[in-house]
Amino acid sequence: MSALPTDNGTGQGGKPTLAAVILPYERSSQRPAGGEGVLPFPDPRNAGRAAEARLAEAVGLAASIGLTIVHSAVFPLRNRRPSTLLGEGQVEMAAEAIEENQIGVVVVDAALTPVQQRNLERQWHCKVIDRTGLILEIFGERARTKEGTLQVELAHLEYQRTRLVRSWTHLERQRGGFGFLGGPGESQIEIDRRLIGERIVKLKRELEQVRRTRGLHRAARTRVPFPVVALVGYTNAGKSTLFNALTGAGVYAQDQLFATLDPTMRAIRLPSGRTVILSDTVGFISDLPTQLIEAFRATLEEVAAADIILHVRDVAHPDTTAQRNDVVGVLSEMAKGEHPTLDENWPARTIEVLNKADLLGGIAEVPGLDDAASVAVSALTGEGLDALRSALDARLAAGMEIADYALPPSDGARIAWLYQHGEVLTREDGEEVVRLTVRLSPADRARFEQG
Repeated sequence: MSALPTDNGTGQGGKPTLAAVILPYERSSQRPAGGEGVLPFPDPRNAGRAAEARLAEAVGLAASIGLTIVHSAVFPLRNRRPSTLLGEGQVEMAAEAIEENQIGVVVVDAALTPVQQRNLERQWHCKVIDRTGLILEIFGERARTKEGTLQVELAHLEYQRTRLVRSWTHLERQRGGFGFLGGPGESQIEIDRRLIGERIVKLKRELEQVRRTRGLHRAARTRVPFPVVALVGYTNAGKSTLFNALTGAGVYAQDQLFATLDPTMRAIRLPSGRTVILSDTVGFISDLPTQLIEAFRATLEEVAAADIILHVRDVAHPDTTAQRNDVVGVLSEMAKGEHPTLDENWPARTIEVLNKADLLGGIAEVPGLDDAASVAVSALTGEGLDALRSALDARLAAGMEIADYALPPSDGARIAWLYQHGEVLTREDGEEVVRLTVRLSPADRARFEQG
């Protein structure tokens, strides 16, 4: 289901695939007649964003799958042509650059209709993919677990089902009817659509089973239980680097978009002695394809189940505010959607982690630290990580209860349980009784006292 005629960004003979990235850019408040794939005015991704920053992000996306970017351009749009999206002169200008640089793939950082994509391919004589196709391509390359591959395949099929008329060359064939029944029978495009539809139904069943399994895993953690802390943030904000710094794990972390796709979990111990489970999740991005929002619902459910959400921001990025708004927007939609997966109180359990402070000269140079709900860190150098651990402890303690217990010294198992699941504030060892003052979650306190 790959949208690119290459393997890992290489063409025939192992040569790199030369690519161009084109950004159609519109700031007008005018709103044109709608249509499939037509972005509304104003483009929500343009709010507070410079065209250069948008183009740099698109180039980063294309480069993350091994394409060699030899040309990039911003094309301001006055009107969006139904046939090609771009103006006639812009199409010709791009065609000249494509021919001059022998480009094999053009990435258009916008949503293209199948007709627009087909027409641009005819005029440019090369492969054309839009933003949705590019992100699907990246996710397809990054997926490692069975769940991840199922989710990506489902998103690919949903996307391809609308584009059969554009991309498949054999669709005009007709398959004859059976025997004397006559009639032209199903066209190839109808057969392909039916087969894709059947595969989609099967994938959705398998993903539903994945969701049930994840639900059982969450129930098992509740019985243990340990609080869950989920890392969320814009792609390439440094979530995996922070995850590795806090846990000592070896999660893949590179300076590239969508370096992490499949969620990873590790247990960490906080200064209070409390154990929490840290979950690293897929990065968010502006204009995330709707196919992926639905397909990755099971992954987003991990965020919904978290006790604390760490919103990791690249505070040194020129678009850090717009990126924050994109993440907050997705989380808000999760809370307000038709089938909410996140409660509306999620902001109250969110801590903003202002990462990459080292690029600004250190924590002291990071703006916005007046907010008690934010912590500045450098996951790369380790600066600020102790403050982050303390902030996690304080946030968890805010919902805790303090209880006093008197246990016989011989009851070592229950004493150890209190140390493992709570924060022992005071301890007095007597000959006949051990007196403990412990900070516990309400659930743990009820569990201990009932047991």
